[in-house]
Amino acid sequence: MIITEKKQKINDASEMVNVLRSILNTEDEISREREHFWVVGLNAKNVIQYIELCSLGTLTSSLIHPRETFRLAVFKGVASIVALHSHPSNDVTPSREDIVITERLSEAGDVLGIKLLDHIIIGDGYCSMLEKGYIK
Repeated sequence: MIITEKKQKINDASEMVNVLRSILNTEDEISREREHFWVVGLNAKNVIQYIELCSLGTLTSSLIHPRETFRLAVFKGVASIVALHSHPSNDVTPSREDIVITERLSEAGDVLGIKLLDHIIIGDGYCSMLEKGYIK
């Protein structure tokens, strides 16, 4: 999804969650029962440049790889990204896989010069991997 209306500045994880919840809530109930993995590209002032649904998974998992995560970020030349994914179970506790992919995305972003600002899990509430200390 490319943002065509007024671009929104993001100040914290809760604002990013609100943006993505509004998108997720436009889907039908059955579609919301699948894991979604989004990438949000931001400019140097943390203004959203694009929102991309990078992967649509199953009830319990979604395929996430740095290559696809950063593809549009490189093309668009953004300064940073925020990764978000939904847990249809509504339990926002990070799995071991969530922690590992967060570390890989952070390392890939360092190599590319596109900072991973946060990886947020959405369910009942949300979990910011930055706030939990998984991103430095």
